[in-house]
Amino acid sequence: MKRKNAIKEPLSNYMYWPLLLTVLIIALNIPLYYISKKAGFCVSIFAVIYFVVELGLYLLYRSSVRKEAINFATQYGTVQKKLLDEFEIPYALLEFNSKILWMNEAFSRATEKDKKYHKSITSIFPSITRELLEKEEQSKCIQIEWRDRIYRANISRIYFNTEDEQQQVVEQDLPEEGVPEAEVKDQYMTALYLFDETELHRHIRENREQQLVSAQVCIDNYEEALESIEEVKRSLLVALVDRKVSKYFSERDGIIKKTEKDKYFVVFKKKYLEELIKDKFSILEGVKTIKVGNEMAVTLSMGIGVTDTNYNQKHEFSRMAMELALGRGGDQVVVKDGEKISYFGGKSRQMEKTTRVKARVKAHALRELFASREQVFIMGHSISDMDAFGAAVGIYCAAQVMGKKAHIVLNEVTSSLRPMKECFSEDKGYPEDMFVRSERAIEMVNGGSVIVVVDTNRPNYTECPELLRMSKNIVVFDHHRQGSEVIENAVLSYIEAYASSTCEMVAEMLQYFDENIHLKSNEADSIYAGILIDTNNFMTKTGVRTFEAAAYLRRCGAEVTRVRKLLRDDMAAYKARAEAVRHAEVYKGAFAISICPADPRVESPTIAGAQAANELLNIVGIKASFVLTEYNDKIYISSRSIDEINVQIIMERMGGGGHLNVAGAQLEGCTVYEAKGKIQKTLDQMLEEGDLEV
Repeated sequence: MKRKNAIKEPLSNYMYWPLLLTVLIIALNIPLYYISKKAGFCVSIFAVIYFVVELGLYLLYRSSVRKEAINFATQYGTVQKKLLDEFEIPYALLEFNSKILWMNEAFSRATEKDKKYHKSITSIFPSITRELLEKEEQSKCIQIEWRDRIYRANISRIYFNTEDEQQQVVEQDLPEEGVPEAEVKDQYMTALYLFDETELHRHIRENREQQLVSAQVCIDNYEEALESIEEVKRSLLVALVDRKVSKYFSERDGIIKKTEKDKYFVVFKKKYLEELIKDKFSILEGVKTIKVGNEMAVTLSMGIGVTDTNYNQKHEFSRMAMELALGRGGDQVVVKDGEKISYFGGKSRQMEKTTRVKARVKAHALRELFASREQVFIMGHSISDMDAFGAAVGIYCAAQVMGKKAHIVLNEVTSSLRPMKECFSEDKGYPEDMFVRSERAIEMVNGGSVIVVVDTNRPNYTECPELLRMSKNIVVFDHHRQGSEVIENAVLSYIEAYASSTCEMVAEMLQYFDENIHLKSNEADSIYAGILIDTNNFMTKTGVRTFEAAAYLRRCGAEVTRVRKLLRDDMAAYKARAEAVRHAEVYKGAFAISICPADPRVESPTIAGAQAANELLNIVGIKASFVLTEYNDKIYISSRSIDEINVQIIMERMGGGGHLNVAGAQLEGCTVYEAKGKIQKTLDQMLEEGDLEV
């Protein structure tokens, strides 16, 4: 056999060496004859005797030594094969084409396959593909699942120097019965080890599930709900809410502690969080069913903090999540798991607050901040609309009353904004640097500057995001619901989702800012125009405070007719809006989707798209509208609804945000038709998940 010859030949060579030493002795003996013939003769006799003895021993024990060596090698190979076969760790050898050459008993038991099974390993473990085995890495490690077990599969290559060595290893390691010989290709085979980690993963999962989750629960409209009920029934209403909240979390083995009259602190195991998510936090709808004569339904907000670090961090995350839930209008749950933030609920309309205490507090805080700073920079979102412009003008007027130098950062002036901006020229008594571009603002800002952001709370949406990194004095005024991306470290933040517009908030704030503030007619016009546009001529999102703000501006000199003339569209924009309405497609019988044509004559196509979205709501049966506009290598989506569909959660799925009835998003790296397909796919997914109802 080839294997036997491989052992016999080197062993025979080894036994020849004692005989060859006779030649060395004779060679050394020749110089001795020149020194002493007697000594040379003695050595010669010794050499002859040595040669005869070695030759006799070689002839006598040659066959037995070879036999013992071969028997030892055979027994060693047999023991090695037996140990490998009885090895407790599942082990298999794979051919270059992923076929199983051999498996030990443990591998056979683990995979429930006979040891003569020589099909591809992929037929057992689909995740171990031939492409994976052919990768150049010397060793690979993957996790696989088989039946109800979880294994860590270690895959390593066994290389051979020569074809003979490979044949030797194959013959030594593989059993003789019924196993094909390895085909020598690429000079390697693959060894597969399986390490059962089922118990390890179970313990890891149990440990993770036993971790505690911190949550904060708040009654959004505690005062308003109590005021809408008789005094004798107020304690009953509070008791029913307490019972509802306590029962909901007690069923999940949670601990509930009421910290304030309208706030609760809850701790429960992490394993119940998935259950609550699948339940879609039914407590939000459950508390709304409590009726003891109250005209206003009770709503809850909840912030949940999840992290693997420490309990202080979890509590901080729950607090941040609660602030985010309230900033988004309440009646929802926000789960903050590290950097990941998830939203649930938020389908109801935010109730308008009847008190103006918050507006007065924010006005006084803004006044104190302006008093200690040198100059003020005001900016809205990029491609400013009338709401951002009017709010910026209102803050500018407040800074002027304080005697502070103020600048409005405005890069691009759209056609709809230009008539209003022309009312603030030098001829009308306004300084030349009232409006500055981003480049100029960056040069002028210093440590003593205040940055006021209006009509947005996302840093990347502002006219100049660099300004936010150049000053620590940042103020935010906005009426949009907050998302995961917010302006951080703002010293003053006034975000009210119930407000119709930022202009409404600014108009309220100005009434408490200073007694000596007097708006000029064009200043009042710009703020009034912002309210008019965002409420669609007072038809959407209007409340008592909206009309009170409009009345205040009217007393300051705002003229409805004058504002209407300033807001008129040109013919190209009107035709683009009409085309968008004309080519609208009705999807699922309730959603109107259209594309606003990219007409180069339309200077502000995004505004035309927003107006078209409003127009589509006038069609019977349309519950929500979506108009896409391609502008500056971006796809702008304007979405609108009346009351049945929450377009904010739809736009948030697409990376945008907004309000219950007014929202939008910006997409990059896709065509307008691809963006349309994304909207349809998002609607299908949300309808399937139950987040939308048609």
